[in-house]
Amino acid sequence: MTDFRGRVRGLVYRSFYRLPGRWRRRIVRTFQPTYTIGAVAIVRDPQLARILLLRQPPGAGWSLPAGLMDRGETPVQCAARELGEETGVRVPPERMRPAMPNAIVHTNGQWVDVVFETEVEPGGKLVVDAAEVIEAAWHRLDNLPPLTVSTSKLLAHYGIGPYRDYPEVLEA
Repeated sequence: MTDFRGRVRGLVYRSFYRLPGRWRRRIVRTFQPTYTIGAVAIVRDPQLARILLLRQPPGAGWSLPAGLMDRGETPVQCAARELGEETGVRVPPERMRPAMPNAIVHTNGQWVDVVFETEVEPGGKLVVDAAEVIEAAWHRLDNLPPLTVSTSKLLAHYGIGPYRDYPEVLEA
């Protein structure tokens, strides 16, 4: 029986690899889980223990500057672009460093957040994209406003926020 399965499996693989490339990709995408890739920016104030947070519609909590990658864009380029679009804070990608851990995989939602950190001097006015953001503001790490659940879980990986002392959050 095992020999029969091996021969059938070999036949299936040989047939699969004879198909045109775009058909093979379509078959794989149909049967394999897909993940959405996003990039997140943790922006710190170098003088005070503060981070930059956003309140976005529907306004249920505060979150980090983040967004989905465009085709052909690298994660660090996405993080820098989203930070600029959502807050008006322009940071070149070279000034953003990978956070440790750099990627957070959310298996239930099938998305991956690639996380970057940077520091900026909070002097200028924050300019928000009114279509995406209600407000942006600096918040002290020891006195954070209500965060979205996903932001709280993500920040826990970096020892920040209300879930930082709950190891079960990091295991989920």
